[in-house]
Amino acid sequence: MRIGIVCYPTLGGSGIVATELGIALAERGHEVHLISYKKPVKFNDSKSGLHYHEVEISTYPLFDYSPYEVVLASKLVDVVKSENLDLLHVHYAIPHASAAFLAKTILEAEGIKIPYITTLHGTDITLVGRDNAFRSVITFCINASDVVTAVSDSLKKDTLATFDITNEIEVVHNFICPSNYGTGNVGEINRSDYANDDERIITHISNFRKVKRIPDVIKVFTGIAKEIPAKLILVGDGPEMESIKKLADESEFADRIVFTGVVKDPERIHSISDLFVLPSESESFGLAALEAMISRVPVIGTNLGGMPEVVGSGKSGFLCELGDIDDMIAKALEILKSDDTLNVFKDEAHEKALTFDIINILPKYEALYEKALAGRK
Repeated sequence: MRIGIVCYPTLGGSGIVATELGIALAERGHEVHLISYKKPVKFNDSKSGLHYHEVEISTYPLFDYSPYEVVLASKLVDVVKSENLDLLHVHYAIPHASAAFLAKTILEAEGIKIPYITTLHGTDITLVGRDNAFRSVITFCINASDVVTAVSDSLKKDTLATFDITNEIEVVHNFICPSNYGTGNVGEINRSDYANDDERIITHISNFRKVKRIPDVIKVFTGIAKEIPAKLILVGDGPEMESIKKLADESEFADRIVFTGVVKDPERIHSISDLFVLPSESESFGLAALEAMISRVPVIGTNLGGMPEVVGSGKSGFLCELGDIDDMIAKALEILKSDDTLNVFKDEAHEKALTFDIINILPKYEALYEKALAGRK
């Protein structure tokens, strides 16, 4: 098949998943064309069958903001025609699904039928979708899609509760590529650069938004550090960075907190970590947790959204109620209290993560592509 994949190019979950899906499809012999305003960070230029098309954003005196949705739709029309694509797979509802619908309508007027699949990832439903300014457009584009997928059962339920959806929503979980993880692939990083031999390493990786509740990470770490030697590594950047740095500086364990900034290959940090803390108030799937688990890092998270589908509480980590710092500290110490206990949790985390191997997920997408082609609207 000749597949066009539309995604955001940034380090966020939807862009990573879309790009790695494209790479895996190319490896299976499909011709894949990634379409975005910038080359995705995980794009592999040397991969046979994988192509990139840039959406060029121009500035016009008439517009305060460039009409990206219209420019993207025009680009989709051009790529479908020039590359003779069979279908489009758009990740994130706005503006990608609406641009795909517009492109599909334009192409139909020229006698070209192109189905599009919409994959819902989370904030397009749980955040953007709850803004009344977008609700009617998102509802229409989901219902107009030839196939709709959601990355978790939780997100599917949220979508059905938020919008008047008449289309079927298929759950296809996010995935992991195990070959990308492990000591042979993470590059040079020394645990000794971050911690002493007797210290546990706690990590958190995110885009530093309020929804991630990073102050809770620091509170949990403080509770751990009062009981055992430990270091905290905070990876990422975002709107809450300055306030989090201030909070860290005021901590009694400020000298044990390390900020790395954005790291392109988070598996390098996971390879030296003992525990991953993700106390978010919203996680439609929990890809950051899965990335930790495949590297044998157990997770302390919140019992909401898609997290229960990813983290087996009591085996590969623990899920606690939102904001229950004391319970998170207690569960973290239970995992970290001995090498034997920690190693059991590490092994369980890895085994649980393997159930999300892309090998198990990829055939589901291929089957949905065939379904879309067979029942073009």
